[in-house]
Amino acid sequence: MSKEEVLALFAKGNQNTLMETLEIEYIDVSMDPPMLKASMPVNSRVHQPMGLLHGGATAALAESLGSAASFMLIDRENEAVVGIELSCNHLRSIREGVVYGTARILHQGKSTHLWEIEVHDAEQRLISHCKLTNMVLQRSKLKK
Repeated sequence: MSKEEVLALFAKGNQNTLMETLEIEYIDVSMDPPMLKASMPVNSRVHQPMGLLHGGATAALAESLGSAASFMLIDRENEAVVGIELSCNHLRSIREGVVYGTARILHQGKSTHLWEIEVHDAEQRLISHCKLTNMVLQRSKLKK
């Protein structure tokens, strides 16, 4: 699949999901090495009560990126991906603008993937550093 086809597939998959609600848009992809980048606007829809980007919205961006990135690496007809652990260190706040998340693989095993997701602002300042572990499951086992 071309870069454009992968991004179009992810855009279609975002329809009627949390990713659409948060306006997460996948904007860049690479297979060698595996990498996926997305943007998310920061506005009142993703604020916590003090008017700052909510850590949960950042976590949703990170998990969306890592899960979609794992989806690129599996046999999509026979396998599925589920997140099993997410950790985020929120290092800087932001009130408005856009944040950009980039997922890079740290480990690609047969049954687990470990992703590092960095979230930056438009000035390339690190907002959050996240790690996501995904489990790769056989679809035949999910139907039981």
